[in-house]
Amino acid sequence: MSKTTIQELLSKQDIGFPCPGGHLLPCPQKTQGRPKAADAEARLQELVMTAAQLFMDKGYNKVSLEMIAKQARVAVRTIYVKFGGKAGLFAAVIAAGRTHFFADMDDVDTTTRPLRDVLFDFGLHLMSLLTSPAAIALHRMVIAEAQSNPELAQAFFDVGPGQTRAHLIRLFSRPDIRAQLRDDVPLDMLTVQLLNCLMGDQIRRYLFQPEGLPPLEDIHRQLNVGLDMFLGGALRRASA
Repeated sequence: MSKTTIQELLSKQDIGFPCPGGHLLPCPQKTQGRPKAADAEARLQELVMTAAQLFMDKGYNKVSLEMIAKQARVAVRTIYVKFGGKAGLFAAVIAAGRTHFFADMDDVDTTTRPLRDVLFDFGLHLMSLLTSPAAIALHRMVIAEAQSNPELAQAFFDVGPGQTRAHLIRLFSRPDIRAQLRDDVPLDMLTVQLLNCLMGDQIRRYLFQPEGLPPLEDIHRQLNVGLDMFLGGALRRASA
């Protein structure tokens, strides 16, 4: 009997699928008679989609702005004006993919759900993103080309892992949440420990052992054990 995968779980949750071919981004929807502003936004989305596919197919180094512009049917100047260059366009690819996968999560500034539930939901979304074929391909590309393109590595970190850490720090900084956590541990350290507890060495395994995605029950088990470990060390001790 086949096991449920993350993708099937996401389908049931109506988070949405990337486009065919492993895109991180939602497929652009083409409709008739759109206003000019919306049409311009759609063209930018298609430009980012085109860049994402070219980066994954050919690698960052081998993709030029001219190549992207030609396939997306825009001027090279448009890319410079909107994104500042290739690194900025790559950052837009990562940012759009991240937004797509986290779109239906609770607002960390306003959610009233218990902390454990919020962190479990975050972990499930994070796992779904990081184990997607497109994310794995991009991770491999960044690792392979980081030394020759430091701007690529910086853009990837700033818009990917950096934003994830900032997201968690916002949650942990809320007075009601901070009151539950040890005050002798800095917020950035709490964030790193949470990510380590949730993911462990899974990313390295997916990068080097592409045997397919784990079944849903294994993901739930991993997240629950990881959260128990994190909260066991991060929560304030009850006074005697």
